[in-house]
Amino acid sequence: MEADRKLGNTGFTMPPIGLGLWAVGGTQWGTTDDAQALAMIDSALDQGVRFFDTADVYGDGHSEELLGTAMAGRRDQFVVGTKIGWVGFDGEAGASAYTDAKTLIQGVESNLKRLNTDYLDIMQSHINFRDPTMEVFLEGFETLKRQGKIRAYGVSTSDFGYLQAFNRDGGCSTLQIDYSILNRTPEVDCLPYCRTNNIGTIVRGGLAMGILTGKFNADSTFEDSDFRKAWITDPEQNAVFRNDLQTVEQLKAVLDLGPDGQTLGQLAVRFLLANPAVSMVIPGGKNARQLTSNLAVLKMPPMGSEEMKAIDAIVPPGGGRKIWPA
Repeated sequence: MEADRKLGNTGFTMPPIGLGLWAVGGTQWGTTDDAQALAMIDSALDQGVRFFDTADVYGDGHSEELLGTAMAGRRDQFVVGTKIGWVGFDGEAGASAYTDAKTLIQGVESNLKRLNTDYLDIMQSHINFRDPTMEVFLEGFETLKRQGKIRAYGVSTSDFGYLQAFNRDGGCSTLQIDYSILNRTPEVDCLPYCRTNNIGTIVRGGLAMGILTGKFNADSTFEDSDFRKAWITDPEQNAVFRNDLQTVEQLKAVLDLGPDGQTLGQLAVRFLLANPAVSMVIPGGKNARQLTSNLAVLKMPPMGSEEMKAIDAIVPPGGGRKIWPA
């Protein structure tokens, strides 16, 4: 049975599997259903989930609005993490639309309105890589923290240098990072740094956007509204996708070394929880069935040494591909 974990220096201690709400936004993951999404959030609460992750960009704010609806009358049961910075980002200029702290604070007020709450537990910069507006985020987040509108703040990035810069004054409480069996590169720098500096780690991409569930093959198709369609239509991404599928085939042999009946997706989550630097894993989902399968991991035994050795032989520590190409 998996014990609760501390989320860095935030003061929160809770089950280490939360719920990612990107897919329910309804604009990038194919067809979604709001009623199913709300039922999934209810089911999550019933099964002990406390941490829910969203962002202003997920469905142009619809994901936040759904979570706000779900929290009505029971805000105290939720630990909410959201993000800001991607909307309005000017990639060519390398800076976000938030060019001063006042504008950023106004943006966070919009997060609060959509979530129907007067405070956020974790507020995160969503830019992902170093940019000249970092100072704006740090100043704005510190102001909001003093005002009691956010309890802690962090950054969503896989850029080690940006993480270090963001934490230069020790104010960064969380790191959200892409980490999975297919992408073990954070083991080299970001995860050890966070453990040393008591920064809570929130793992996104732990199922590699569904690849590590084993449900895809080379003939898989995706809706036009699903950004994963590029895995088939874009030659570069298709090459990565096919290589990932080969890795997944090798991982199937590891299943026999673990608990009876575990799925590939559960193996992927158990792998993440085996790393003591991981505070929280936030698999996404569109319905309660997917959620329940992920949460079943909490009742399984920790990953054994034979399982880990077998995974290491397939994807070495610190190895694998980096986050999915843009």
